[in-house]
Amino acid sequence: MRKKQAGINPALEEAISKLLAEVMADPAASMVDKTRVIDRALKLEAIRLKADDAAWGSGFMNDDEEEAN
Repeated sequence: MRKKQAGINPALEEAISKLLAEVMADPAASMVDKTRVIDRALKLEAIRLKADDAAWGSGFMNDDEEEAN
């Protein structure tokens, strides 16, 4: 059984990168098509930044409200 790797699937990153390049170079692609691909690439980048930030989400389990009372 394969161990699940942490982080973003490299094949997914490569596919989005390739799609971005192809759509942007396609003169027949509509502005909507280009915007959707850019949006997907930006979402992937946001996920990558969150995954790389070890402190992201660490405050969700803090009981700051209980400590303040």
